[in-house]
Amino acid sequence: MLMMNRFFLAFLLGSMCLAAQTPKTILLWPDGAPGAQGDADIDKPDLTLYIASQNKVPTGIIVCPGGGYVHLAMSYEGTDVAKWLNTMGISAFVLKYRLGPKYHHPAELDDAQRAIRYVRAHAAEFGIDPHHIGIWGFSAGGHLASTAGTHFDNGTPNSADPIDRESSRPDFMILAYPVITFEEPYAHRGSRDALLGPNPDPALVELLSNEEQVTKDTPPTFLFHTSDDPVVPVQNSVLFYLALRRAGVPAEMHIYEHGRHGVGLAQDSPELSTWPTLLANWLKLRGLR
Repeated sequence: MLMMNRFFLAFLLGSMCLAAQTPKTILLWPDGAPGAQGDADIDKPDLTLYIASQNKVPTGIIVCPGGGYVHLAMSYEGTDVAKWLNTMGISAFVLKYRLGPKYHHPAELDDAQRAIRYVRAHAAEFGIDPHHIGIWGFSAGGHLASTAGTHFDNGTPNSADPIDRESSRPDFMILAYPVITFEEPYAHRGSRDALLGPNPDPALVELLSNEEQVTKDTPPTFLFHTSDDPVVPVQNSVLFYLALRRAGVPAEMHIYEHGRHGVGLAQDSPELSTWPTLLANWLKLRGLR
């Protein structure tokens, strides 16, 4: 009986620990997102909170999985990334944003900005510094992240919603094999069509070609890409890096000679698996870990 009680107690404690570590998912707009076209799961942007159990540094990062603006690679560009950040004591927030072709711009940007505002508004609760909030995007999620980093505002001070009072500017960006430009010849047409429709207004194409929108206020940025990426041309990262340099924004870029698109943290790719270490070093250099 004593042995059974010990096993039960161990099981109970283990279950409690697992429950404590289970990430919580919150709706970004509990009463419905602006411009919502229905009440299904795809109409409800949300944020899954991976709060670091040991806050070694007061940093939080919103993670935007890729998927061409038509689906989300939630596993290897979301959950895996959040867990990796947690090992460094960094809290992560995985964003499920609305997608095309049902939703076009600005719905996706609204979701990213709301996520940044939400984390900033709850920074004290999460044990993070409201000035240490970054955004990390992969592929089309990189386009969304770079859009958030080049199209932001200071919030609405008199808003009845305290979340809307917060700035939507990320303090830094991490862009992994990102879509950046919607201009030919380097545009990822699938992402552009999903976000803007098949025949977008040229002015909107220019507005969301984010290499054209960099200013001195654009956040410091880390970029990772491969030279022979067969999906998103490496020129996307290069154009953004050069724009950052012209504007005097701190930036670091790592381009590997070979490697497929969509590798995530590349743990199964010996030739690319060093890139997260380079990122970790950059975060440390900037006092973010």
